Amino acid sequence: MTSDRKASETRATSRPYIMAGLMLTMGLAAMDATIVATAIPSIVRDLGGFSLFPWVFSVYLLVQAALVPIYGKLADVYGRKPMLLVGALIFLLGSVLSGLSWSMVSLIAFRGLQGVGAAAIIPIATTVVGDLFTIEERAKMQGYLSSVWGISAVIGPAIGGFLVQYASWRWVFYINVPIGIAALLVIWLFLHEQVTAHRHTIDYWGSIFLMISMAGIILGLLEGGVGWPWVSWQSGTAIGGGMVLIGAFIGIETRAPEPVIPLWVFGRRVLAIANIGSLVVGVLSIGLSSFLPTFVQGVLGRTPLVAGFALATMSIGWPLASAYSGKLYLKFGFRTTALMGAVLCTLSGAGFSGLSLHATAWMVAIMSFIMGSGLGLLSTSLIVAVQSLVEWNRRGVVTGSNMFARMVGSTLGVAVFGSMVNETLVHWFRHTPASIADKLPKGLNASSMIGRTSTAKVAPQALHYVQQGLYLGIHRVFLGLFFSGVAALLVEWVFPRKPAPLENLP
Repeated sequence: MTSDRKASETRATSRPYIMAGLMLTMGLAAMDATIVATAIPSIVRDLGGFSLFPWVFSVYLLVQAALVPIYGKLADVYGRKPMLLVGALIFLLGSVLSGLSWSMVSLIAFRGLQGVGAAAIIPIATTVVGDLFTIEERAKMQGYLSSVWGISAVIGPAIGGFLVQYASWRWVFYINVPIGIAALLVIWLFLHEQVTAHRHTIDYWGSIFLMISMAGIILGLLEGGVGWPWVSWQSGTAIGGGMVLIGAFIGIETRAPEPVIPLWVFGRRVLAIANIGSLVVGVLSIGLSSFLPTFVQGVLGRTPLVAGFALATMSIGWPLASAYSGKLYLKFGFRTTALMGAVLCTLSGAGFSGLSLHATAWMVAIMSFIMGSGLGLLSTSLIVAVQSLVEWNRRGVVTGSNMFARMVGSTLGVAVFGSMVNETLVHWFRHTPASIADKLPKGLNASSMIGRTSTAKVAPQALHYVQQGLYLGIHRVFLGLFFSGVAALLVEWVFPRKPAPLENLP
């Protein structure tokens, strides 16, 4: 009896340390996307490969989308602690190698390795909280984990901008190492568990086909009109092959005992609408976070630190609106709250589309804040709506499918927007005036001149020509944000006013 009480006391005294370790670990994955976005202009300046930089985001998200469900099941079989430690170690290895990258291709490969590790961190950290705390305590602890995303989203761009401006873009990856080591030590020392293995059939083939099919489509989108013509055997093979493999993936999922994504979550109208809405949320969020720093630094000529703060305003608006959304959907309903968010996203997209070459950083920051507020209302109302419509034992599945849809939207969104920018710049640099043609690198490598440290060595006419090209390319992204906001409006307009609870689910 005494030993049981001591063990209980030990667990209780260890839990604050474990929680701190989990929050540090979660912060690594949460901060990574925004901190890297701020560094992209400097990375392109040093490594070249402007047309490839959307892969830096796509491959990280793509690998996570395919592996998150697998890690969750492996944690049931082998335990939370070993899988969390393995994931964090892989993430740190990917971070170090990313900082050592010598080309854009090597950076993309190492970012994929980071994604392999990040896929373990998010689901397992959340699961550990469920293991350690009582039902009464879990809401508070999950709130702490959720706060990590809000805090990371705010400080990530600012830290990224500071490191790029005063140190090197490589430090946006190296900074993960001391934080990660501290988190690993805490988890290693204080997290103890008795593993009761649960039998699972892991859908490896589904994950593999999902990853390869989406990679093919992304490759076709990014290289079409740049590396090869849109109408060519290469484009047909990449995009057509990807579509065929998606069909094969669906076939695998219909037969898998425990599929990566149960297809019934897209078979019910209300769930399908919510998932499409989350897909649009992914498109909007990645479109802005990927290209806003390049616009602020490359077009407006501001510092990386200013670009980081401009992006941070989106991260501030999102959690504020998300926190307030509860009052709105309790009073007006989920559909109306989602429509409010879609309206704000559309207005922000229209505002970004109207920005000129001479816009101020404050104008960009305000539009970014409005977009974040719209995304906060839209995403929260959608996910809470689907959770409220199903029984407890189906809540995890519908939440996971909704998050998966957002991840797919981000993955495809950055590819589509990257394709738009690349195609615009290819056409722009193909018609470079003869008077400055010899002052610019060939092709899209001319975009590497956007780094402020290199502008002093560039002829003003050549620099202005590059800025105009970037403005035209990113302006098309901003138009894409506007039309994506309109799409969100249309999707949420058909969302049921008072959706009925879902019954007889598989």
